[in-house]
Amino acid sequence: MSKVFLGDVAKERKETCKVSKNGYPIVGLEHLIPEEINLSAWDEDKENTFTKIFRKGDVLFGRRRAYLKKAAVAPFDGICSGDITVIEAIPEKIQPELLPFIIQNDAFFNYAINKSAGSLSPRVKWEHLKNYEFELPDMDKQRELAKVLWAMDATKRSYQKLLQKTDELVKAQFMDKFVIGNSYPRKQLGEYIEQVRGVSYKPADIRTTLNENSILLLRANNISSGRINHFDVQYVAREKVSGEQIIRLNDILMCASSGSIDHVGKAAICERDAVGETFGAFCKLIRLKGELLPKYIATYFETDEYRKIIMQLACGSNINNLKTEHIDNLMIPIPPIEVQEQFVAFVRQCDKSKLELEQALTELNATYKKIISDNLT
Repeated sequence: MSKVFLGDVAKERKETCKVSKNGYPIVGLEHLIPEEINLSAWDEDKENTFTKIFRKGDVLFGRRRAYLKKAAVAPFDGICSGDITVIEAIPEKIQPELLPFIIQNDAFFNYAINKSAGSLSPRVKWEHLKNYEFELPDMDKQRELAKVLWAMDATKRSYQKLLQKTDELVKAQFMDKFVIGNSYPRKQLGEYIEQVRGVSYKPADIRTTLNENSILLLRANNISSGRINHFDVQYVAREKVSGEQIIRLNDILMCASSGSIDHVGKAAICERDAVGETFGAFCKLIRLKGELLPKYIATYFETDEYRKIIMQLACGSNINNLKTEHIDNLMIPIPPIEVQEQFVAFVRQCDKSKLELEQALTELNATYKKIISDNLT
């Protein structure tokens, strides 16, 4: 093996679209998923100002806020945001199939973070990225590594699909049991909940560390796949937070305002003692007052019926907003508490299966990262 610079084996694609953009898929930073090497979302036939061209097989690297660890392989030709650096392999210097794993790894992201400039929205330039130095084996070893890593990635996606299928089973059971196959009375959700508005703050209120004068701040981007993640968290001055804005066990955190209609209304249950955490102004808390179980109502927030209602109510021109009355006026089925408990028991069994899958996925990821660390850093 020998040490090389990224710029020795890859280059930035600087091609721009100078004709009609019709027919080109559109990729923005929001389509890149942290630590996910496969591109699974994009827009088509949508108005945009992007002109940067990428080609199938290029690596799309999110150069803004590199700490989010966004980099994915392009499965087709398209157009992307200027905040994405398009990286093209030099085939005679490196196996193109291996390049994505050099980019999508912790060592590279740490390097990119250190080279980023800017306070609120740091960005890194290709001029810095190209000087990233790493170990690169010979071509035969590169082919072997690429084959192993892509096989591991395929297994990872299989686990992820099983997790998705489990979530779909829970939603289908909810619809069959409470919406389609039964006639439980429907009442306004507002009778059973209180809504808590998020913390309003200014940039001067943001803190860089957690201490007695600050508190962890969750925002809309921390709600994903029905769960609360702790990617890209911030800290806010404790004096800005009221007592009711401290997250409690079994509260439901909801995205109340977003530029993406697909994200507004997304919700996740707080299943741990989250004392010491609060939430921003683009979110709200749904706090139950009894008669409805948290798992029951959190599952309702995942159903297609709910999503269709939200898409109609919250849709705006630039920002999509979910108002207090939108949630209070939702007419939801109210089954007896013992029926809810039976359903929650089923959900918890599904969660147990998901936990086993997630543990297997965690172990696979650890092995995957070790192979990259041992051979490509």
